[in-house]
Amino acid sequence: MEKGTTYRITDLATSERPRERLAKLGPQALSTAELLAILLRVGVHGENAVQVGQRLLQIFGGLTGLHRASYEEVCNQHGIGTAKAAQIKAAIELGRRLALESPEERPKIGSPADAAALVQFEMSALEQEHLRVMLLDTRNRVLDIIEVYQGSLNSSQVRVGELFRAAVRRNAAALIVVHNHPSGDPTPSPDDIAVTRAIIEAGKLLDVQVLDHIIIGSGRWVSLKERKLGFG
Repeated sequence: MEKGTTYRITDLATSERPRERLAKLGPQALSTAELLAILLRVGVHGENAVQVGQRLLQIFGGLTGLHRASYEEVCNQHGIGTAKAAQIKAAIELGRRLALESPEERPKIGSPADAAALVQFEMSALEQEHLRVMLLDTRNRVLDIIEVYQGSLNSSQVRVGELFRAAVRRNAAALIVVHNHPSGDPTPSPDDIAVTRAIIEAGKLLDVQVLDHIIIGSGRWVSLKERKLGFG
């Protein structure tokens, strides 16, 4: 428990309180620090909740860094603890899931950029390689995004059939393969290209179209289809 006086949002002038500003102006009008302050509710000695939010963003390098940080790292910050760290992590995860929640609001993929935009924020923060498949319906709307592998992507280790298991179960018409390079450099490796070729051939046998293989880096991404790597 923090010793000394804690600083609450109510210590701010009414016009400056995040909750009141959200109610009046909408959540889009609030800064990221203010949105965090609503989750935190109270500050610590010498800092109100908005200032604590600002400190977290500064320490972790913005919202992307806060997302990248482990639960334990967030817990260990002054004035946070387990409950507040859990609230922050839960809020970030809810934001990630929102786009896939409602069929009417499911994003439609019209280009590699559309696909990359759905996962870049999250996957660029991962410290290991993760391979996921984006399942699409006949109108190229996203049905789901399934994680298939975690760890180094090696063409000799990837069992291509596993990539299509969820696609067959969900009756997906097409899929897009996505994986990240933790180094931040999305340049395709020979293994990336070999895996792509194998996936495309399996898709032809299963009547599931493989639209692309996208590699996510730090602030950048590469479409193997655009570069004609593995796609004939």
